[in-house]
Amino acid sequence: MARQHEGIGDLKQLLKHMEPILHEGDFVFTTVASTDNIPRAIPLLEFKEQEGTTLVMLRHKAEELGLAYTFVSAWISISVHSALNAVGFTAAFSTALAKKGISCNVVAGYYHDHIFVAKNDKNSAIKVLRELSGD
Repeated sequence: MARQHEGIGDLKQLLKHMEPILHEGDFVFTTVASTDNIPRAIPLLEFKEQEGTTLVMLRHKAEELGLAYTFVSAWISISVHSALNAVGFTAAFSTALAKKGISCNVVAGYYHDHIFVAKNDKNSAIKVLRELSGD
């Protein structure tokens, strides 16, 4: 089997080349006991926890399905391909956001890191991330 590209692991390079991308839409976190009645294409992501399965999806989809949520967020992707074993990258951007009073929920995909911030903080978060990269 061919080995996949592992991404960038050097923190200075990650910070230099990170480019935050703001996705359209309002996203919510919800939890369900079973995903049997949730069409596979609806959730952006799914994570199984002991208490239930966490789903992240567009707010209007959650409302169509009658799912409860408490946090409306914006989704920002960091376009640099970060290595899964990179050290300090998540800490660097989450600390920069925290210093500005912006909470973030981070999900690491194979290629990119994804950040969910409160909807009202999306523009400030983009600004902080661009400043961190030196833009």
